[in-house]
Parts: sequence; structure tokens; C-alpha cells
Amino acid sequence: MIVNVLFLFLGGFLGLAIGVWERHQLKRRLQPLLTSLSDTAEVAKSLSIISLIRREVIYLQQQCQTYQAESQAWQQLLDQAPIGFLYVDKEDHLLWCNTVAQTLLQIDRWRPHQVRLLLELVRSYELDQLIQHTRRTQQPHIQEWLFFPSPTSFNEAQTKLSSESILIKGHGYPLPQQKVAIFLENLQPLTEGQRQQDRIFSDLTHELRTPLTAISLVAEALYHRLHPPEKDWLDQMLAETERLRTLVDDWLNLARIQENPKQCLSYQRVDLHDILISSWQRLSPLGAEKEVRMVYHGPDQLPLDADHDRLIQVFMNLLDNCIKHSPANSRIDLKTQALDDGSGIQVDILDQGEGFHPDNLPHVFERLFQGNPSRSRNQPRAGRQGSGLGLAIAKEIIEAHGGKISAANNPDGGGAHLFVYLPCQRPLDRA
Repeated sequence: MIVNVLFLFLGGFLGLAIGVWERHQLKRRLQPLLTSLSDTAEVAKSLSIISLIRREVIYLQQQCQTYQAESQAWQQLLDQAPIGFLYVDKEDHLLWCNTVAQTLLQIDRWRPHQVRLLLELVRSYELDQLIQHTRRTQQPHIQEWLFFPSPTSFNEAQTKLSSESILIKGHGYPLPQQKVAIFLENLQPLTEGQRQQDRIFSDLTHELRTPLTAISLVAEALYHRLHPPEKDWLDQMLAETERLRTLVDDWLNLARIQENPKQCLSYQRVDLHDILISSWQRLSPLGAEKEVRMVYHGPDQLPLDADHDRLIQVFMNLLDNCIKHSPANSRIDLKTQALDDGSGIQVDILDQGEGFHPDNLPHVFERLFQGNPSRSRNQPRAGRQGSGLGLAIAKEIIEAHGGKISAANNPDGGGAHLFVYLPCQRPLDRA
């Protein structure tokens, strides 16, 4: 009997010891996990495991509520932001978008907390490309495109936007887990404002032609009746009047190209080599005054579909610009190359002047941009002055052909370097 009691006490003692040891081990294993609160290590010895876990859970609940409140605040802020916002996952499901994005992209079949494929809600190839490129490169990306809302994708009673194209600028930002955030800017109001401003300016410019013509006629009528120094003043007035008339004509020409580039071109089969040589021949007297010569490098035949007269205008503007900024007794290199796939022709024009000022490079094709006192970096302007529209007109004509033009400085010896690309075939969208 005594033995049984002893075994009972011994078993109870061992069980109690094992329980205390297991509790100690459990507490020791849990303690590193309970680290959210800074004073956990200090109170761990005085509190039970249940108390520590309860304490930790309460703290985490408070933190979760704080994060939820912050998340709702950010969501409300994005919803009130003046730009659109889209949030998509790795499978291109639309997780969330704000009101501006819904209005801009005409999304009316999506509700908050509803996960749907973005393609089901918005048919935009450019938007999809922006998302894919941002996800693939894991780098921020910016893209502009014309968005054409589908007439069946929105309720006209809930929006004032028309079904006409909208110019959109999208900013893509990569997020963890292959998610992507897209910020959208509606550039259409700026575009419409610019068009309205250009239209007003063009109308004003058109009205200037009549008084300028009248001034020229009066000055020419008085020319033979005056004597120096009055005649010299009249010469100066005639020169300035002619410069103003040229500026008016250039501006109206540029406005017509920008308004409808499809109708400003008359396509035919031409030879770009002949166009380049003809352009230089028309400018050769100006080159001879400064002893500037042109050296051609490339094939003798470069056929393509283009507007002959417009390309003459382009390359006369470009070559004239090179002559004006070339030093005496120098040369202009004109290099042409047909692309291997036969899709287009590249033209490189290099002069031996001082080149473009680095600050001017992003703006050389802007209208009326004159840059620093000279295109060159250090030297003052000399000789003829242009209207500031020649390069802008050249850019519009090249782009109307579906081509590209850019400017840089020649790293080998300095000088300006103009790049021109022209497709060999007439672009289908301009047919």
C-alpha cells in the first residue's frame, strides 16, 4: 500500500516536472516570436504564456486597425486625386481604380472589391503594353497614346466625355508580387487649349498678310522717288517687311501641316538622292559665299513614296540651317543608307560648326525657338537670321510621312548632326 502511494506521488511529481519543463520550453520558443512590443523581454518572466499571447494579439489588432485606417485614408486621397489611378495584379486583374480613371477610361462595369480582368473593362492596346512593359522591366515607364472610348462601354447619362479620341499620358510603376500601379493624365484639355491658341494665332497671322502686302507696295512705289539716306532706310524697311511676310507664310504653312497632315502631302514615286542633290543645288550660291561645300556619301538611287516638293522643302531648311552655322571654307557631309530590310532610308547631315548648345537640344524643333544668341556654344550669331520655323516645319513634314527626325552633336570633331528617317512605303494610316 505504501509502495503504491509512493509510486503515485512519484508519478505525479514527474508529471508535474515534465509539465513545468514543457511549459518553460514552450515559453522559451514563443518568446522570440513575441517581438512586436519593445518591452516583451522585460515582462516575459513575470507574465504567463497566455498573457503574453493575449498582449501580443491585442497589439497586433491595434496595428491592423491603424494600417486599415491609413489604407482607407490613402484610398480616399487617391480617389479624390485629379489624375487617374489603376492597380492591377500579376494576372492583369483590376484590383482598384479611382473615380478619375473610371471616368477617363469609361469603366462602368466595375465596382469596388470586385476583381475583374482589365481587358474586359477597357479595350486599350497601349494601356496593356504599358502594364506589360512595366512588369517585364521592373522599371517605371511613361507612354502617351490616343484612347478611343467604345460607345457601348459607358453610359452617356453618367459622363460628359464624348466618344472622340482622348490623349492620355500613363505612368507605370512596378510593385511587389508583379503588381503594377498606373497613373493616368488627361492631356486632352491641354491639347485642345493648344489647338485653340494655334488657331487664334494662325488667324491673326493670316490677317497680317494684307497690311504687309500694302506696306510693300507703298515702299516699292516710293523707292525710285527717294534718294540716300532716305532710300537706304526704305531698303531696310523692305527687307524687314519681306522677313515678316516669310515668317507669316512659314507659320501658315506649319499650321496647315499640323491641322491635317494627310491632306498636305501629294505622294508619288521619287528618288531621295535626286531630291538631296536638287536641294543643295538651290542653296549652292549661299554655300559659295562662305566657301561651304557638300560631300555626299551613299547610293545614287534611293526610291521611295513621298511628296517631292515637301521633301525639297525639308532638306532645303536643314541644309540652309547647316550653311548658316558652318564656318568659312568647311564642308557638310550628307550620308544616306537604305535599311537592310528595305523598310526605310536613313539620312545623316553633319556640319563642321560649333554644334548645338546642350541646353537647346531638346527644343531645336520647337516653333519660333531661337535658343541662345547662336546655335553654336560660344560664338555670336552672324549673317542671315531665320524665322525660327524652318526646323519645326521640317519635323512636321517628316512625321507626316511617317518618319522621324532628331538632332545631336557630332562627337567626332564637333558640329551638328541631324538624323532623318523616312519609310520607303506610304504609311497605311495615311492612305
